[in-house]
Amino acid sequence: MPSTEPVLRRTLTLRPVVLFGLAYMTPLIVLGIFGIVAETTGGATAAAYALALVAMLFTAFSYGRMAAAYPVAGSAYTYVRRTVDSRVGFLVGWAVLLDYFFLPMVIWLIGGAYLSAQFPGVPSWVWIVAFIAVTTTLNLLGIKVAARANSLLMTFQILVLAFFVLLSAGHVLRAGGAGALFDPAPFVNPATTVSGIAAGAAIAAYSFLGFDAVTTLTEETVEPRRTIPRAILLIALIGGAIFILVSYTTQLVHPGGSFDAPSSAAFEIARTIGGNLFGAVFLAGLVIAQFSSGLAAQASTSRLLYAMGRDSVLPHKVFGYVHPRFRTPAFGILLTGVVGLVALRLDVATSTSFINFGAFTAFTFVNLSVIALYLRERRAGRRLGAVPYVLAPVIGAAVDLWLLTKLDSHAITLGLIWLGIGVVYLAYLTRLFRLPPPEMEFTDEEPEAATRQG
Repeated sequence: MPSTEPVLRRTLTLRPVVLFGLAYMTPLIVLGIFGIVAETTGGATAAAYALALVAMLFTAFSYGRMAAAYPVAGSAYTYVRRTVDSRVGFLVGWAVLLDYFFLPMVIWLIGGAYLSAQFPGVPSWVWIVAFIAVTTTLNLLGIKVAARANSLLMTFQILVLAFFVLLSAGHVLRAGGAGALFDPAPFVNPATTVSGIAAGAAIAAYSFLGFDAVTTLTEETVEPRRTIPRAILLIALIGGAIFILVSYTTQLVHPGGSFDAPSSAAFEIARTIGGNLFGAVFLAGLVIAQFSSGLAAQASTSRLLYAMGRDSVLPHKVFGYVHPRFRTPAFGILLTGVVGLVALRLDVATSTSFINFGAFTAFTFVNLSVIALYLRERRAGRRLGAVPYVLAPVIGAAVDLWLLTKLDSHAITLGLIWLGIGVVYLAYLTRLFRLPPPEMEFTDEEPEAATRQG
């Protein structure tokens, strides 16, 4: 019997794929965490973003190699499972799940910090709870979010960033003349240390999260084995250039890393360079971007949990549940909202490090999967280049591991505990590793569509 399921059409070329990836990264986030990175690096935010870009370029190159070899969704989980080992792939997916749980929390926490700076009379927990309540309600009602790829939102973000850079440059010119625009302090200054820049880069890497998201567009992309790898590298390069430029000019306005409120430092700088009017525009842009990102992140997390429940990686009756009326993965949405309440007890730097633990773990293993692919192809008699398939991923994995060690100590501890729980759960699923772990099937269906198909 022929299949009646709809087939995705290959219509996307390089340009729209790159725009999707940049929109997913939310470029405005560089200002959202500016104060945290500046404080960590002693005022060398541009250096931190430059180091993070180097790490991301090596990793992006490895993602491109794996996307060409395996043009399917699933990203790090799929690549490691197919080249290294199914159990290792499961644990990489488990580590990435930590990202999904904490990403909405960090988004809500940053938004709350900036609103608290504008309205100091309102406690920050009120804004966080409001973010969680509104996004959870909308996701439960089945609102389909395309804001992360919405061209209007992307245009607004770029305009805000462009005005921020221009106003910053104008402020610096008025204060110190043309020479002040070429001050090396945002890269290196008396307070700069290698350890501080590395720690800042470990946090700054949060801004790059999502550059690999375009792998989900593989089945809709023209010549995906060629287009997707190019798009991944371009997204990392363009995003990194934006982050370095914005952090450089912003750091020129406020040298050093001392702030009254590091979590909302860019808001005060916006008012310094453009007055209260631009401060309000900047705040509106940041909050809109954070709200849209939070809505999408919670929806994505609940969808991942649903996929794990549907495939019995997690308990099916609980995580595979779909609300009969709204056709949404209600339990996953609610659980993500509840986990988000942890933000009431955390700061931006620590919670961002939690996310980056999972990210650096996944990035490291994607680099290792390229080497595993090289060895497998070599055994099969097919020779691949040693530089792109061995040397580059070795460097990428080493840099990722180094940055991982520079994360907040609490994040490393929690990450290791999370991985330990994953090992115990994997042992349960596989009957003490005697059976292969269940495999997740990644599709582009909406959860309700999959439910209707039985």
